[in-house]
Amino acid sequence: MSVQSAAADVDVDLRQLFASLARNWLRILLFVLVVTGLAFAFASFATKHYKAQTQVEIAPRESVYTRPAGSNNDGDKPILDEQGVATQVQIISSNEILKQVAQKLGLGRLPEFDETINMSSLSRVLILLGLKNDPMDVPADERVLKKMREKLNVFGVEKTRIIAIEFSSEDPKLAAAIPDAIAAAYIAGQGAAKSESNTAAADFLAPEIADLSKQVRDAEAKVAAYRGQSDLLMGGNNATLATQQLAELSTELSRVRANRAAAEGTADNVRKALQNGGSLDSLPEVLSSDLIQRLRERQVELRATIADLSTTMLDNHPRVRAAKSQLADLDAQIRSEAQKIMKGLVMQADAAKARESQLISDVNQLKAASAQAGNEQVGLDALQRDAAAKRQQLELYLTNYREAASRQDRNYVPVDARVSSPASVPSEPYFPKVGPIVGAAAAASLLLAAIFTLLKELFSGRAMRPAPGARFAPIDEVAMPPTAYREQAAPEPSVRLEPAIASEFASRAAGASWPETVTEPEMVVQPLPVAEPEPAAKAEPVAEAESVTEPEPVIEAERPRSVLGEIDIEKAAEKLIASGAARAIFVSPEGDEAAASAILVAREVSDAGLRVLLLDLTASGAASRPMLDSGLFPGITDLLASQAQFSDVIHADLYSDCHVIPVGTADPVRAMRAADRLPIIMQSLTTAYDLVVVECGPADAQGISRLGGDATEVFLSVLEPDDEVTKAAVKLIESGYPDLTLVTPLGHEPPGTPGRRSAA
Repeated sequence: MSVQSAAADVDVDLRQLFASLARNWLRILLFVLVVTGLAFAFASFATKHYKAQTQVEIAPRESVYTRPAGSNNDGDKPILDEQGVATQVQIISSNEILKQVAQKLGLGRLPEFDETINMSSLSRVLILLGLKNDPMDVPADERVLKKMREKLNVFGVEKTRIIAIEFSSEDPKLAAAIPDAIAAAYIAGQGAAKSESNTAAADFLAPEIADLSKQVRDAEAKVAAYRGQSDLLMGGNNATLATQQLAELSTELSRVRANRAAAEGTADNVRKALQNGGSLDSLPEVLSSDLIQRLRERQVELRATIADLSTTMLDNHPRVRAAKSQLADLDAQIRSEAQKIMKGLVMQADAAKARESQLISDVNQLKAASAQAGNEQVGLDALQRDAAAKRQQLELYLTNYREAASRQDRNYVPVDARVSSPASVPSEPYFPKVGPIVGAAAAASLLLAAIFTLLKELFSGRAMRPAPGARFAPIDEVAMPPTAYREQAAPEPSVRLEPAIASEFASRAAGASWPETVTEPEMVVQPLPVAEPEPAAKAEPVAEAESVTEPEPVIEAERPRSVLGEIDIEKAAEKLIASGAARAIFVSPEGDEAAASAILVAREVSDAGLRVLLLDLTASGAASRPMLDSGLFPGITDLLASQAQFSDVIHADLYSDCHVIPVGTADPVRAMRAADRLPIIMQSLTTAYDLVVVECGPADAQGISRLGGDATEVFLSVLEPDDEVTKAAVKLIESGYPDLTLVTPLGHEPPGTPGRRSAA
């Protein structure tokens, strides 16, 4: 399993991470004090700088009484927008204004603005060595301008038309005088520019007015001559007479045509009514005739009389017949009167038609005359427009010239800017601020020291713990020490655990159940025996090895055999190499003497060219002592107690290329509290090494379950295959380790002596 694939199974132990700040509080405090002291010294001895500000308002200064005619009456409205204010900012900070201020105040004679004055010896040496540019190569004016620009800040105040001019200097009076001088030079420059523009305008307008006067006279003379030649008589509404007459005749023609059409239509309706014998009561012209109305009234009376007579007399009665005869005469009279009305309408229509023909003839004649007058009017209008334009331009020039000449004579050119807030002499320097600088330095140094401590704790792996529900979780890659690394320590009293406590630590480190409360064990300090260096005679040359007496062969029949069968060290190493195992867990039910199997197998695999590490989890350190020099070495307890890093606890074997992590020298009770980090350590070691060999001592299946993982082989170290060993093997097989392998170290050299290799 790679570090990347297992990264999701690891969490950060925040308690352990932030506890590193408490452990390193003295180092952090010293760093903060040193940085704060340096910041205080810098702030105390640095050159003080003072800053002052002048504000200039950009607004029209023209009075309502002196404003030019025709200009905007809203004199209080600002004349510049945001872009205009930005333009004025650039003008204020221009070289021309800065040069004027520098000459007026004599800034070129001050060392603050010209570094060639009172140049220090160090600067002269740096110039001679070519490490610094010679300021004498730059003209004096440019040196002063450069310094002024470094100390000057001109900007527009947001959402206003006020320009702020800030300047900093070592002299508070000079810091206030320079921005005021810059504002005064700017306003004076604006006034001079306006005066120059006013003079230029007057000089330009005088000859232009003379030329325009002559042109206006000529244009008006041309208009009068053209009107006389073309005989263009003007009527009402500024139109020619022919055009006006044409319009009047067109109106009359339209009226006559309407009357003719109405008369013809009425006559036609009367004619149709008479021909068809229809009623004439619906015709307005018939109804409007007085005679017909009287005949109609008489007709109504006769009909009423006939109706009365019919009630008492027959139709052949003389009186009835006389009444009906009178009624028929009335109808004939009405129709005769209607025919007269029709003839009158026809005569009216004929008269309107004749009038229409006459009007059409007159209109056609006026059309030709109006067309000719229109063509002539075009030329006249062109001459009039030219004369009017020249007259208007002449009047405008005359007005502007009078205003420009009067302002020039009276020297009145108001500038659209004023100093709204002059600079005041600062009483306190703006730099350096001792309090803020020291406070910022203290806060920054404290933050940096804390971050460095936390990162160091994270990268060391001490602040990592397994994620909930994860069986293994990796930490950062193991820092591999060089093969020749060996930590030497002078013989000194070592901390030895009482047997009961040592046994408890070994069992719990391997994964046995832990009590909720841990009682601090008592330590017994005993001096360890210092291993005497072996005499030189033992390190004989290889050539003399043949003369050494061969050990007597062990007779297999003399010791009982295990029912499971056993393999020797070479076959165990071959099995690990062939299977590609990443972890090899050795259980030694018979105690420390059986731990030799793990040492020998680790050396055999290392001799085959693989990277091998042996982790000693025994209580007495039986698996690591034969591989190291005598003395105290940091080990797994130091790593669990966060008192050492991987590079501190990994040591080189004296007799092979194998590496070893001993038990260590830290408090085992403290180490037991961090036993949940053991799977993380195992995962990291398997990432860095080809094979990790773990000697667990007399552990059970529950204990070694915390050490297992992918590609894990479990071995049972056997010295004498008695019933106790057989029971331990059976329990491991029944607990989920059916591939348990028994290995015996008998027949091999003791692990504390060099085998095929010699000590470096």
